[in-house]
Amino acid sequence: MGKRVVITGVPGVGKTTVVNGALEVLGKEGISYQSINFGSFMFEVASSQKIVSDRDGMRKLPGPVQKDIQREAAQAIAKIEGNVIIDTHCTVKTPKGFLAGLPEWVLRELKPDMVILVETDEDQILSRRLTDTTRTRDMDSGKEIALHQEYNRAMAAAYGMMTGCTVKIVKNQDFLLERAVEDMAEALR
Repeated sequence: MGKRVVITGVPGVGKTTVVNGALEVLGKEGISYQSINFGSFMFEVASSQKIVSDRDGMRKLPGPVQKDIQREAAQAIAKIEGNVIIDTHCTVKTPKGFLAGLPEWVLRELKPDMVILVETDEDQILSRRLTDTTRTRDMDSGKEIALHQEYNRAMAAAYGMMTGCTVKIVKNQDFLLERAVEDMAEALR
């Protein structure tokens, strides 16, 4: 059995860049991880059951159906051999407030060993969002981004309390990517 590591961060924090860099470093050391996007995995489960035809259809499913798909996706991920990174949202910002990205029924199946939050200063995230033309992102204020990161920390602590896993923060500061990559690699070793 390998490690199960949940990696999360607000949109625009540079999570994918840090994770890919760390996986490259670890690969040179003979350490490998399978990286899974939880939302994409959920879509694969739903589409195999012919419940939806595209990923946008997932949000329109009734709550109990979404819950079942989440549980089935988590069960399938838990069966994967070796080290696994689960890339997901710690919290999801909705018009009615923040929603847990990993509800209890998902955590019970995944049994993560660690949750890693990728963070940086809100002004850096805002700047990255404004200059990233490859993605369509919410244009939150700096205060809203800071609040989202605070909710992520609180929720990650709750995940740790529920599962007994550790929680680590990796800072991805501008011009210090190499440090963030090494911090991530060290956490995954």
